[in-house]
Amino acid sequence: MNITIVAGARPNFMKIAPIIEAILEKNKEGFNINYRLVHTGQHYDKNLSGTFFEELNIPLPDANLDVKSGTQAEQTAAIMIGFENELKQNPSDLVMVVGDVTSTMACTIVAKKAHIKVAHVEAGIRSGDMRMPEEINRIVTDSLTDYFFTTTSLANANLIKLGVSKSKLFFVGNVMIDTLLKNTNRLQKPALWDDLNLSEKQYMVMTLHRPSNVDEELQLKTLITQIVSLGKDYPVIFPVHPRTKKLLNSLNLEFKNLHYVTPLGYLKFNYLVKYAKAVITDSGGITEETTVMNVPCITLRENTERPETCDIGTNILVGSDSEKIKNAFKILLTDNWKQGEVPELWDGNAAKRIVNHLTSI
Repeated sequence: MNITIVAGARPNFMKIAPIIEAILEKNKEGFNINYRLVHTGQHYDKNLSGTFFEELNIPLPDANLDVKSGTQAEQTAAIMIGFENELKQNPSDLVMVVGDVTSTMACTIVAKKAHIKVAHVEAGIRSGDMRMPEEINRIVTDSLTDYFFTTTSLANANLIKLGVSKSKLFFVGNVMIDTLLKNTNRLQKPALWDDLNLSEKQYMVMTLHRPSNVDEELQLKTLITQIVSLGKDYPVIFPVHPRTKKLLNSLNLEFKNLHYVTPLGYLKFNYLVKYAKAVITDSGGITEETTVMNVPCITLRENTERPETCDIGTNILVGSDSEKIKNAFKILLTDNWKQGEVPELWDGNAAKRIVNHLTSI
């Protein structure tokens, strides 16, 4: 079996790492699974992509489409052109896509038009918010997918409602948590820990990258000002996404307890998350990691495609509602945050289940 695995952005690398490891282990058992790793180049900042191959011991990609930045349409088109050439030169029995980034959708379309089966890892999750590019990517990808590997039973239910046959559904757990659990003892203290004199549970981490939060000056300024103010004297560590950096340069937002830092690699960023008082974010994946690490998480979104992080995890949604944000900080700073639990099958073995299913398929 020849499998082409696609990765394009930061979350993808965390998801493919355990899958590749599981494939290599399966080959040791006598199974013949060949994989080819294609990096679309959708994320081009070294700390958002390059370092993940080193830190997570992922073999270097067999091909890099080197797409880089652009509008949604420009990126999608460039990925499709590059991936079509890739498949012509390197035929595949199965294309595996992960997550919900532009690369996921674009490569799925190309594969299906080339009459190649598609497996989608993290299939079936939905936010219900069509303003999110990721939601469109999920819907398009799942409308074409042949084999659906899901993180929760709710994702299965979402797909069954759409008419997907149960025989194509595989509830396997969360591969991103496979990576987190494997690397928990390898997390690295970043230099900024000592530079800023940080200590455990005495600082907060903030990440912002969604267009609804960072593309409009007043919205971004209001959010940051309120968060920093409510954070009292707690240092707020803000690794700045390339999308956000451009706008911040024009806003001149300077606060004593706000610290802008460059994007961090996986091991250093999750060290900060693990020991933080809380994480304030608009990311979906980070809410999964905070749930497993039992770290309070305040999500600046109106909805989530990962409701399990709210229902049983440590996450709460506040959107951009100033009263909800204020109330969340009140609960946090009085140490009354809810105790979370880890969702079913988020146990570090999702990738093994995926590869076991692939061999039976």
